[in-house]
Amino acid sequence: MKKNSNTLEILIEKALENLPLSVEELRYLLTIHDEDQIELLKRGARQIRSHFFGNEVFLYGFIYFSTYCQNYCSFCNFSARSATARYRKAREEILNISAELEASGVHLLDLTMGEDPYYLTNSGKALLELVSAVLDITRLPLMVSPGVVEAELLQKFADLGVSWYACYQETYSPVLFQKLRSGQNFYKRLYAKRMAKKMHLLVEDGLLLHVGESVGNIFSSILAMHSLDVQQVRVMTYVPPKVNGIPGQKKHHLDEETLIAILRFVFPDRLIPASLDVQGIGGMSSRLMAGANVISSIVPPKSGLKGVSQTTLDIENGKRTVGIVSQALKEMGLQVAEQDTYWAWVEEAKIGNSHGAVRRKAGLSQ
Repeated sequence: MKKNSNTLEILIEKALENLPLSVEELRYLLTIHDEDQIELLKRGARQIRSHFFGNEVFLYGFIYFSTYCQNYCSFCNFSARSATARYRKAREEILNISAELEASGVHLLDLTMGEDPYYLTNSGKALLELVSAVLDITRLPLMVSPGVVEAELLQKFADLGVSWYACYQETYSPVLFQKLRSGQNFYKRLYAKRMAKKMHLLVEDGLLLHVGESVGNIFSSILAMHSLDVQQVRVMTYVPPKVNGIPGQKKHHLDEETLIAILRFVFPDRLIPASLDVQGIGGMSSRLMAGANVISSIVPPKSGLKGVSQTTLDIENGKRTVGIVSQALKEMGLQVAEQDTYWAWVEEAKIGNSHGAVRRKAGLSQ
């Protein structure tokens, strides 16, 4: 790709028109090293976000209701090999937390668990009962993050009225995937997301950063997520577990904020989270300044809930609440969106998903 001083400006204009970048243009974005250019990249990402979403940000309540898991992921605090203390919250407690989060003003509830056999045996009967109970007592869109599940269970989620299925691939390198998710099937995980889309569930996917990936791996992963046509895409920096985790490995110049900005160019009208689970409230601003438009992992204090990456960060001190986040957004000139705005986005995305795309003119061009 021929580069000049106007390259970023040209790519901003393409994104504002929701036109696909070429693969060469994506490669170019991934090569930006210069600090001034990175700042221009982030400024452009904010401009693109503003065009599609104004100054409004969405908030996600996070309910990690079971930390039991049958998998041996090398990046997770709750890997099956870990001796970390675990919990499985009682249904009534989950329902109370759901109601509390709804009352606090979140736009979505994210029900997350490890691949807990208790919830997945008997065709997921216990999980379906829990999801149905949460939907009965709240009026919020619901995201389920149960790991890899069969197509039949995904269809039942859709029939109940679940809006989102979250299933992070972490990497689209099958070799690196095995290092991260030992013994798991790369293609089965991808297939579950494809099935979810066919059932008109919205899909979230994501990358884990600094686990030994190359820039080429990141390039391939972004292409794969774009091809999958996900409605929410994230990148999170790896925080090594306290025990039994692989060491962090940074093999390139890219950091989380720069990749958030690049994702905003590639997915201009999609949702891109800034997670409180990596650096807490202190890391929120830099991610929003890179073009994120969702604050995820809001957790009420005194609930006994854990985070995934940083299991306790900012939870019990009350810094992962709607009130704290709202004030921080206000200081940045941003604001919490109205609930109806988020519902409207979800419904429009579902309509687009049923036709194979959400307000997209084309895929990444060759």
